[in-house]
Parts: sequence; C-alpha cells; structure tokens
Amino acid sequence: MAAILIVDDDNAIRDTLYALFSDDHLCHAANTAEEALAFLREQSYDVVLTDISMPGLSGLELLSTVRQSQPQTPVIVISGISDQTHAEGLKRLGSFDYILKPFRLEVVESSVARALEYGQQLKEKRHANEGGA
Repeated sequence: MAAILIVDDDNAIRDTLYALFSDDHLCHAANTAEEALAFLREQSYDVVLTDISMPGLSGLELLSTVRQSQPQTPVIVISGISDQTHAEGLKRLGSFDYILKPFRLEVVESSVARALEYGQQLKEKRHANEGGA
C-alpha cells in the first residue's frame, strides 16, 4: 500500500482524488501547501499530487520543497494552465508529470501508477547499490 498526499484547495477535486485512491492506498488530503508541508514533516510519501495555483504557498513552492526534503518522491502537478512551455518548465523544476484541468480520472490513475513504479525502481536501485557496496 502506497502513501499518497493530495493537495488542492478545490474541495471537489481533492475529494474526488481522495476517493479514487483511498481504497487501495494510504491517502492524506491537504487544502493548502502549508498543510501539506505539515504532513511531509511527519512522514514520507510515495507520490504527491498537487494543484499549482492555491492561496498562500503555491504548488510550485511545494514542489521545490519536496524536491529538497524528499528528492526521491515523485510530484505530479495539476494545473489549469494549458501552456506547453509552462509544463516543460515544471518538468525542469522536478515534477514527475503535469496533468491539465479538467482531467479524466484515468489520466490521473495512469500518472500515479507510473510514479509509483518509478519510485519502486528507485528504491530497488538504491537497495542494490547499498547491498553491493
């Protein structure tokens, strides 16, 4: 069972994503990036799903913090900005994936599945390197 942190100030989106993943995974939901940071101080997550535009700290600032504190954790950014340059910039900043609103649930499920697989590969590689050292 993976741990997923869902961050979105839109109750409907946050609740929909929580319902989508909570049957199979440990999920925490945060209304703000500040709330998400409190969760991140308490535990690590296998995937972080975050909106980009929120009051207070943005999803971009959250992405930056996760990249520094938990660099192995894939961060999937959800945004209403349909600009390829924006999406490429987020990837350069370390986002695992970029999902455009409005989104289909299958797209989010697929992205999270890829992120979990990626995270598992990183753990296996790290474990193999530690065992071989």
